[in-house]
Amino acid sequence: MPKEYRTIQEVAGPLMLVREVSGVKYDELGEIELANGEKRRCKVLEVNGSNALVQLFESATGINLAESKVRFLGRQMELGVSPDMLGRVFDGLGRPIDGGPELIPEKRMDVNGVPMNPAARAYPQEFIQTGVSAIDGLNTLVRGQKLPIFSASGLPHAELAAQIARQAKVLGQNEQFAVVFAAMGITFEESNFFVESFKETGAIDRTVMFTNLANDPAVERIATPRMALTAAEYLAFDLGMHVLVIMTDITNYADALREVSAARKEVPGRRGYPGYMYTDLASLYERAGRQKGKDGSITMIPILSMPEDDKTHPIPDLTGYITEGQIILSRDLYRRGINPPIDVLPSLSRLKDKGIGEGKTRKDHSNTMNQLFSAYARGKDAKELMVVLGEAALTDIDKLYAKFADEFEKEYISQGFNNNRSIDETLDIGWKLLRILPRSELKRISNDLLDKYYDA
Repeated sequence: MPKEYRTIQEVAGPLMLVREVSGVKYDELGEIELANGEKRRCKVLEVNGSNALVQLFESATGINLAESKVRFLGRQMELGVSPDMLGRVFDGLGRPIDGGPELIPEKRMDVNGVPMNPAARAYPQEFIQTGVSAIDGLNTLVRGQKLPIFSASGLPHAELAAQIARQAKVLGQNEQFAVVFAAMGITFEESNFFVESFKETGAIDRTVMFTNLANDPAVERIATPRMALTAAEYLAFDLGMHVLVIMTDITNYADALREVSAARKEVPGRRGYPGYMYTDLASLYERAGRQKGKDGSITMIPILSMPEDDKTHPIPDLTGYITEGQIILSRDLYRRGINPPIDVLPSLSRLKDKGIGEGKTRKDHSNTMNQLFSAYARGKDAKELMVVLGEAALTDIDKLYAKFADEFEKEYISQGFNNNRSIDETLDIGWKLLRILPRSELKRISNDLLDKYYDA
């Protein structure tokens, strides 16, 4: 039985100081029992001699220093895991909130995970179909990759996240696929939107959801993505499933990190965020990947809203360093009614070449991808020229490129949030658009592919 301490000296906001403790370790879980028998959870932030500074997961309201007692549990935060997690909704600390029964865990796993040995990593190279043309066709997601979505306030990243979670699948026979969805600091309305959206399409049956609402404590927000990744590691490496982890919104997570750091009176770094934010984010993102000798994989799509649409802000900036590319949402496209408003030119998937081609998607994928990028970039330039000099200044071929850019946005990028396109459909739409241009302009595609698809 853990030893009980009645030596709480002071409570300040979410922090509490306990004196005369022994054998207590950093990050250890604790339990506070109030005079009325109510229990609240806490964890150790700092141990200094015989004093322990602990952080509360719930509010400090009603704690009477003289009558409350603390016991330390001798373990770090753990998540009980079992195959029955699929189809369930949990709070940020892994407790069921969907009205279903308590989970009977097969085993308990430390939420901080075990770092993956770099030598044991297998290279990401299989294609994941999201059903979204702008991602599948041009910025392909590969199994084991970390591909963040950079959004901004007011843009429909929640709709895009729900669409990917509903539609994503791995091509191939008998491949088990699951989605782990972690929502941090979102409103009740958003949380409800995700749950209903998954239930409507039946996607909830292969999804594990962890939801931390905006009014939940900041320290729980820091635990939420770790809970989700622990569930993903169990599904991937114990049960051999291919898991897609979607985390929204990393900005709320980083703000919670800053709040806790300020409460601990740590020296702030850029924009008030703690100096260790890079390592902290890396400890989350680097839990994605594939392991040699194991069937499962963890692919990650973190979503973050860039404060003031600024991609040099510390959160997107550091995320860009750690992950393999980014999908950027554009306010301009959104204003023009193009959904999902993915700006394909600054977006990038650094591993896209590894997951496409014959046997993975289709032989013509790489050539058409390069040609579409090139034609769209030239079409945008032609449209800018038209704004400055007027249409009369454009050559006939420039006008064709300008028309291509408009059609590309309207047909290829703008597919709505309920349209699930297979990779073949996406590639065929690409060819349909390329036929706007004369064959002599398609210099990035080999002649045998042009014979087969352009003249078809």
